[in-house]
Amino acid sequence: MISDLVLAALASCDGILFDAGNVCPRCGGDLSGYDVKEKQFAIIRDGEQLKTIHVRVKRFRCRHCRQICLADQPFYPDIRIGAPVVDLCVTLGETMHSPRVSSCLEEMGIIVDRWSVRNYVQRNIPPVPSVDMFGIRVPRSIVSLSSLSMGTGGSRRFEALEVLEACNYPSGKEIPAMPIHDPSTSLNLSPD
Repeated sequence: MISDLVLAALASCDGILFDAGNVCPRCGGDLSGYDVKEKQFAIIRDGEQLKTIHVRVKRFRCRHCRQICLADQPFYPDIRIGAPVVDLCVTLGETMHSPRVSSCLEEMGIIVDRWSVRNYVQRNIPPVPSVDMFGIRVPRSIVSLSSLSMGTGGSRRFEALEVLEACNYPSGKEIPAMPIHDPSTSLNLSPD
């Protein structure tokens, strides 16, 4: 049952165009359209075949600083797979090891290798709101997308804003960088 909800939620995002952008995040300048880039949102199993779910994201150029920036999108900064899939990895990773999370996702019909799962779990992603469904913690982003897909009955496509709201607009949040160990900053406890 959960697998069907998750797959329907992810599949219904295929082809959505995210094209909302107001001001340059770097300098606050006006933006002008640049192009549209296709991004991989998820890979799901469709029967015996794998299907890649893509979304389209508009890119803008700042008229002031010439910086290229992306429209608001359902991706965490510097992560190349959709936020709901990352949310699933993080939520399941709280109670399982990465290889088990990868296997569990594959049983649901979502393809994410264990090294990517491990990477997502170790990132400093803010706590993922989740609910308990049939004994499994499921991220609210998946539940919200599932509700949207059930509400449409397949009769209409999602609006980009609806998907951003369901995913809690992750591209608008700063994620702290992963700490890097620098041996030169280690304390030297030897006596002088």
